[in-house]
Amino acid sequence: AKSAAFRRRLQHRFVFGVASACARASRRMKVKVVSRDEVEYTRERRSDVQKVHRNLDPKLHPMDKAKECKRALNAAKMDRMFAKPLVGALQGHADVVTAMAKNPKRLGQVLSGSADGEIRLWDVPQQKRMASLLGHEKAVQGIAVAPDGSTAVSCSDDCTVRLWHMQESAFGGVGSQAATTYEPVSVYTAKHGFKGIDHHYRTSLFATAGPAVQVWDQNRSEPVNSYEWGSDSVLSVRFNPVEPDVLGSCGTDRSIALYDLRTSTPIRKLIMQTRNNVLCWNPMEAFNFTAANEDCNLYTYDMRKLDIALTVHQDHVSAVLDVDYSPTGREFVSGSYDRSVRIFSYNGQRSREVYFGKRMQRVFAVRYSGDGCYVLSGSDDMNVRVWKSNASQQLGTLLPREKHKHAYQKALLKRYAHIPEIRKIEKHRHVPKPIYKAANLRKTMTESAKRKEQRRAAHSAPGTVSFQPARKKKIIKEVE
Repeated sequence: AKSAAFRRRLQHRFVFGVASACARASRRMKVKVVSRDEVEYTRERRSDVQKVHRNLDPKLHPMDKAKECKRALNAAKMDRMFAKPLVGALQGHADVVTAMAKNPKRLGQVLSGSADGEIRLWDVPQQKRMASLLGHEKAVQGIAVAPDGSTAVSCSDDCTVRLWHMQESAFGGVGSQAATTYEPVSVYTAKHGFKGIDHHYRTSLFATAGPAVQVWDQNRSEPVNSYEWGSDSVLSVRFNPVEPDVLGSCGTDRSIALYDLRTSTPIRKLIMQTRNNVLCWNPMEAFNFTAANEDCNLYTYDMRKLDIALTVHQDHVSAVLDVDYSPTGREFVSGSYDRSVRIFSYNGQRSREVYFGKRMQRVFAVRYSGDGCYVLSGSDDMNVRVWKSNASQQLGTLLPREKHKHAYQKALLKRYAHIPEIRKIEKHRHVPKPIYKAANLRKTMTESAKRKEQRRAAHSAPGTVSFQPARKKKIIKEVE
């Protein structure tokens, strides 16, 4: 009994001593307590996202970089998994689609012309034909829409240029179920066939390509001006969207000629080793344009300095037939004889994206949509195809959470693009076997020619063999 009482007294003294020590420590120690309002962390609805508090102190997250790198790798893989670029095909033409044009005032309207002389006006969102414009007797070589979207002009091998009205009331309005047929408002006749056409960006003038570059007015039956430089014919003509009085043309004499409507003579001329099929001006950089060449490449030039190209865009394995810039001026799309559509950066040597189809044949016409989200291509198989400009883009209305997720993944890919594994996934594209074999053959030929030049220089006297960069190699001379 005495030992038990003694143990109780010891326990009482120990507890009292600990309590006294804690009381003395509490008077000297500052305690930080997390205090949060329950209202801020309670969901109002079951569908709301539960608010989570995160401490962003980097000392608490030593594996943060590794986690982000892994997320970037997963984002690159998911980006390729969900890459389904084809939106739909506009069917109905009875012959090859040779020309296309977009309405600058209506994002959903596109004109396409075929080799049988028919021009169709399409409602792209509904993938339906709104109207058929009949009048040409031979292949349509070019279509252009006025800047106000009220009229359109088309040229053909039948030696005529035809003017069409584009008001919605004439076609039954947007969403009309019945497609109708219409005749041209005016017909301009010449003694020769036309190869291309483009409309002025501010006035009622339009230019045609044929034996010469001719400038027409919608209110006159004869051309108001004509430009000739050499005896060969002109293949295409394009107005500059920034400086609308400046236009460029490509000719069969392998030349690129520049003109100014304010003068009576051409400005300058560039002659290359191979022929250029068409050129397109950058809508954001007034002096720069890109030319599609027969040597499988595209060349971007500055009109102030034509003795060297700004960039040589490579990846096609056959002649490039058409090119068109995005409204932002940061990218352009090209269509080639190798049955593929490629998207390039305005200063990139290699393509960012390549589109093809099992049934798609040679691509004669390509256009960027007015909002830059879609690409349209017209090919030899009588179809107009609609593609996404971003192959993995999610269509439809996105929730704020989805938008944030896509922006976060895009930032991750940009931040870790230098990682070899991520770079390989981002750049690799499957292509058809003929294109793959032709690309390997072109690579072998290019490397062989390069080795030949190096050996020739090694076995020649110093200074006798000069090397020219690829940006300058295909240029013969510049004429002013």
